[in-house]
Amino acid sequence: MTTTLTVRDFRPDDAEAAVAAHRAGREHLVMTAETLVWLNTLELPGEHFRTFVAELDGRVVGSVRCAMAVGTTTVGVGYANGSVLPEFRRRGAFTGLLAAAERHLAEHGATEVHSWVDDAPGSPAFARARGFAIGRAGQFSARDLTLPLPEEPVRPAGVELRPAGDWAADPRPLFVVDEDASRDEPGEVVLDAAEFEDWRRGVWSRPDLDRALSVVAVVDGEPAAFSLVHTDGVDRYWSAFTACRREFRGRGLAKLAKLESLRLAAAAGYRNAYTSNDTTNAPMLAVNAWLGYERCAGEFKGIKPLTIT
Repeated sequence: MTTTLTVRDFRPDDAEAAVAAHRAGREHLVMTAETLVWLNTLELPGEHFRTFVAELDGRVVGSVRCAMAVGTTTVGVGYANGSVLPEFRRRGAFTGLLAAAERHLAEHGATEVHSWVDDAPGSPAFARARGFAIGRAGQFSARDLTLPLPEEPVRPAGVELRPAGDWAADPRPLFVVDEDASRDEPGEVVLDAAEFEDWRRGVWSRPDLDRALSVVAVVDGEPAAFSLVHTDGVDRYWSAFTACRREFRGRGLAKLAKLESLRLAAAAGYRNAYTSNDTTNAPMLAVNAWLGYERCAGEFKGIKPLTIT
């Protein structure tokens, strides 16, 4: 039987199928079709975000999202992440998607491409065969929100826990937390050049950011830590970033914010909570273990030099 493979640009009506491919075999990933459409209209300076889809005999069976790394002084780094529905793999769909992503990134100055590779049978070998070196590891963890949460530790004097929505009129104080903590995130690309307007558009304005469930720890009136949350609007909760400013660390503020966020999520009817961490991030792994998260999947960072001319 002859199979026709087509790789093309994403269209809004591809969103449901593209998200289904993204999540196939990865129940820990939380992504909505609305968010994918939004990402493809965002146009942050220098990012050049683009999604490609693969069609087999007219059916969208996979997708890849690619862009240049922004918010950093590191130059020449692009990323490409995607997946194909399991029943349509080994037919060249992801190879075609990756080639399209690499051409796009090279056109915008990328000299290397980074991609997350599932810790699953065959995935690292597939990546190596396409020129990727396999590096550091990350892990995903899940938490059943129908089970009891830990009791809140004694809250330090002067600390309030407030919803992120309280800063809707001016979220800049939350950007300060994000910008400071992001510099210490494990990874090959140091996030040392964040701009408030890009953060406001790309983080604060995401359609799946739940400002009511995102919780800010405030010390004497000043935001010191937060736990930002994405949800699917039904029953799935994703910890997008739990962060604490350097000068406020060591007081358990990130733990308090995340615990309160999970409590609110459970009360709102969310049943499945997911998070991810670099395996070297011992402090956050310890917080998540205390909160009752358990490892459910893993991934590796793949890095490939780009030599497309």
